[in-house]
Amino acid sequence: MRALAVTTAARQVVLPDVPAMAEFLPGFEASGWYGVAAPKNTPPDVIALVNKEINAALTDPEIRKRLAELGCGIGGGTPAEFSKFIAAETEKWAKVVNFAGTKAN
Repeated sequence: MRALAVTTAARQVVLPDVPAMAEFLPGFEASGWYGVAAPKNTPPDVIALVNKEINAALTDPEIRKRLAELGCGIGGGTPAEFSKFIAAETEKWAKVVNFAGTKAN
């Protein structure tokens, strides 16, 4: 089997010779992601502490190395940035679902 392209916005560290689809179709990206969310009404100080600790962990060289080995991009950021990201992903995939005419059963 030979990889033709990755669907992330840029080439993957673990597959540096495999082009990203965006190199052929500008703007194309279809990738999975992970994040941490909290229940509604979680106290802001708790959210700030969890966010601080996660961002600190993402700077650890061993954690970064292991995530890179797994083919994971490393994000991080603020709760507000993550909220905007989720909204953008929801909008992007809603357009795909609507275009395809997909319906829930």
